[in-house]
Amino acid sequence: MTAATAAPTHRGQRRAVGPLTGLRSLLRLHLRLARRGILIWTLAVLVLVPASIYAMEDVYPDQAALDARATLLDNPSAVMMTGPFFAADHYTFWAMVANELLLYLLVPAAIMSILLTARLTRGEEESGRLELLRSLPTGRLAPSVSALLVVALANLALGAAVASGMLIGGGGTADSLALGLATALTGLVFGAVTAVTAQLTEHASTASGTALGILALSFMVRGIGDVIERDGSWLSWFSPLAWAQQMRAFVDLRWWPLLVSLAAAVLLVIAGRLSHRRDLGSGLRPAAAGRAAASAALLAPGGLTRRLVGGTHLAWGIGLFLFALAFGSLASSLTDFAENLPDLAGMAPIRLDDLTGSFSAFALMMLAIGPVALAVSGMLRIRTEETAGRLAGVLVAGTSRARLAGQWFLVVLLGTAAMQVLLGLGVGIGVWSATEDTAWIGEMTLAALTYLPAVALYAAIALALYGLGSRLAPLAWLLVVYTALVTFLGQMLGLPDWAMDLSPLQHIALVPSEDLEVMPLVVMGVAAAALALLGLALLRRRDLAAG
Repeated sequence: MTAATAAPTHRGQRRAVGPLTGLRSLLRLHLRLARRGILIWTLAVLVLVPASIYAMEDVYPDQAALDARATLLDNPSAVMMTGPFFAADHYTFWAMVANELLLYLLVPAAIMSILLTARLTRGEEESGRLELLRSLPTGRLAPSVSALLVVALANLALGAAVASGMLIGGGGTADSLALGLATALTGLVFGAVTAVTAQLTEHASTASGTALGILALSFMVRGIGDVIERDGSWLSWFSPLAWAQQMRAFVDLRWWPLLVSLAAAVLLVIAGRLSHRRDLGSGLRPAAAGRAAASAALLAPGGLTRRLVGGTHLAWGIGLFLFALAFGSLASSLTDFAENLPDLAGMAPIRLDDLTGSFSAFALMMLAIGPVALAVSGMLRIRTEETAGRLAGVLVAGTSRARLAGQWFLVVLLGTAAMQVLLGLGVGIGVWSATEDTAWIGEMTLAALTYLPAVALYAAIALALYGLGSRLAPLAWLLVVYTALVTFLGQMLGLPDWAMDLSPLQHIALVPSEDLEVMPLVVMGVAAAALALLGLALLRRRDLAAG
């Protein structure tokens, strides 16, 4: 009798581990890790979709106003920033909703899926938690399948929020459900893209950054394709964003483009195959060995910060510069739009007696949300380094907490200042291309610099919260989100003055359309300096990685 047949079998014997063993437990764990983020994304969409629809109804109450809006959207820059121009001959309200709102639902769904997929796959692996889980009876595919199921549930919740918001706003049932399903499937496509990029690299930030780069490329490809032909050209179909838009919801609904999004599920198969070809903790593309000694730039004050946040600032700076060019070039289409929409001031702080100047100034305010968000993101990156345990190694080398955080703050501010200059140049060049007046380039560049005290204030608030406690630092995002809401929808929603004034950007004069007001800038600059010093003082008094 062989040893195999002689071995006793009893109840305590270890069970065979299949590829999906432990999936249920991992699913509960991943849902627990992601539940807050999913809830925030879903509730935000559920509130903003009907709010946007009601606001648009107030601003565009009749066909004349809709025709004026259609005139503006005939501009190639507007098509780049919104989507294909369906129903151009008879522009209805719901055609406007589908044409102009859908893209700004698809992009957040894609971003949510990218960040969530990277966190639950490569992020868990990079932190070492996945290795700990794999030491238990856990199948090789169970962690990845669990993560993708959570991403799918998150997108279903987001899609349900979109559909519900459309129905609350008065949209038709079939078209509303179609937009919700399109949003969910688009998010899943970019989640699958991230599942592939997570196999290529060892770091979650690189995996998500690569996927975000693909999203940006998809945005540009769709925009260029839609400019070639206003209702979408052959080039548009190379972008996953176009697949949802080509359903033509509220115009001529067709369901078959969703099959293209479903076909993208092959990316999940590719990700699964790639995962079998690498070791746990490694990527298919091996990390560079690096230099034997750090470069002079890395050893210089703020060198670590520049290395960690500089790439993000550069990538988003290029993207925002292109957006600024597009906004500025819209100046050539404003006259006809304003003549047919007398209530223009009800949707934005735009003056009919100075259309170009006031519109350009308002475009700068909207674009300033980008540097504000990157300033907060850059400051919170130090929190990521702390929670991952890497910051302790820097401090052990002899750098004090206050010095490191202070240098971090200054490097982030310099990066966002450079971005503001790019935004001013972009808007100025765009307006120059529309008006043939070169003076706009210098004026808009100087106007962009007026936002620097406000950007510094947002970064200082993040630093103060970080100094108070590592877990409190993400609360800085609440002010950023609120600022975006006030900037884009505040006037259309009829928010009271006190609610609008809670956003620091509202205290900045719309230069060059308005005279510069120095006092608000001084107050915000002083407040930023005080909060930064407070954050540094608080950081000295708390333990590393303390909540």
